[in-house]
Amino acid sequence: MNAIIVSAILGVVMMFTGIFTKHKSSITLTAIVALFILLGVNLLNSYGIFSIQVNTHELLYFNKLGLYFNTILIASTLLFVLLCGKEIEKVGIHTAEYYALIFFVLCGTTILTSFNGLLMLFLGIEILSIPLYILTGADKRNLKSNEASLKYFLMGAFSTGIMLMGIALLYGATGSFTLSVQSVQPLSLGTQGVSFLQAGGLILLFVSLCFKVSAAPFHFWTPDVYDGAPTVFTSFMATIVKAAGFFAFIKVFDANAALLGPSWKILLSIVIIATLFVGNITAVFQRSIKRMLAYSSIAQAGFMLFALYSYNDMAYQGILLYTVAYCLATIGFFAVLMKVKDYTFDGLNGLAAASPVLAFSATVFLLSLAGIPLTAGFFAKYYMLASVVKAGGALWMVIAAVLFAAVSVYYYFKVIQSMYFKEGQPELNEITTGFKLGVLLLAAGIIAIGILPSIVLNWLYF
Repeated sequence: MNAIIVSAILGVVMMFTGIFTKHKSSITLTAIVALFILLGVNLLNSYGIFSIQVNTHELLYFNKLGLYFNTILIASTLLFVLLCGKEIEKVGIHTAEYYALIFFVLCGTTILTSFNGLLMLFLGIEILSIPLYILTGADKRNLKSNEASLKYFLMGAFSTGIMLMGIALLYGATGSFTLSVQSVQPLSLGTQGVSFLQAGGLILLFVSLCFKVSAAPFHFWTPDVYDGAPTVFTSFMATIVKAAGFFAFIKVFDANAALLGPSWKILLSIVIIATLFVGNITAVFQRSIKRMLAYSSIAQAGFMLFALYSYNDMAYQGILLYTVAYCLATIGFFAVLMKVKDYTFDGLNGLAAASPVLAFSATVFLLSLAGIPLTAGFFAKYYMLASVVKAGGALWMVIAAVLFAAVSVYYYFKVIQSMYFKEGQPELNEITTGFKLGVLLLAAGIIAIGILPSIVLNWLYF
């Protein structure tokens, strides 16, 4: 509860820092560190720094899993600001407002890791989404940014309407907004009995959440929005925001999936395979690295959906490990990409000769995204697939996922090939020693987790 209140207050405070100081990045970093410490204290006791118990009337529920997940998201945000803070200042003159919107997004992510009712789910999604519509169109001089913002807003509003319709149907069927309530008049639609209203509500909720996490066939907004948005905010959307959406997805259907019976597994299997297929196959044909990463994020969503399919301890540990690995690698690679002026594959030709540190770090990030051994991404994918086997899932899904992962190796290695095996003179922005040290430490962390995943799993034990 403390994190929700503090992140909202920090968002309001950041709106006024532009008037009084020019050191907006320093203030933001200090605020995020304070928020991170607050969550760390929360893990040790239920109230955090403030010994005040707020009666949430069961609308919010705080447990170790949610606190761990929220801590990962705040830590990823801290890393994002450390590596990309200067790029935020280049987007426009409203830097303080951009940071304020980021804190409001963090308020939404905190709600999504602790909601206990459908109304709080809706509030969390909206508090998370509305600032993103603004950040997407932050580059007013770029028509692609304006177009992406409009598309994101219209599609987001449409998906919100679908979510509200689903919540209305669930309320009509159960008379409650809580996450898991049996139907008042159960019918034999699922294994536990569920009314048609309740089943329809759950399906609509499933569709709206698929949109939020870019799962096929509700992914069409992702490439245009990711490509049109300022690159620094694309990095933020593709990591922290996507991870928060997945946690909400898992939490909702952990409580309700059984009501849909065997049809739930069939539906989810189709969505997972479609997401893996669309993301990986389409990424192969992209010429822009930024659009390739957009389709890559769709493919990564397919793997993360396995946690929704499995529902066991390995799935929960796996989604936490996947979040850590995915956020570290994606934020790191976007940070490197923003130092290059040309986002095409040819724009990275000869990067290894021009800046060996950036090329090496980018290679580690890409290997992790591809799931190559000795990187964090390998064990992240392993846990996802192992959770399916442990849950008694279909072996063909595991085989298909491995084949699609092999396809992803192709387009990730195209970037590595451009950096190391093609001649060129990439146009680079200013690269400081501190930035080089930062991406090197990040790459070392990914390798360390890949060699000893217990570094994360022991800490994430719940």
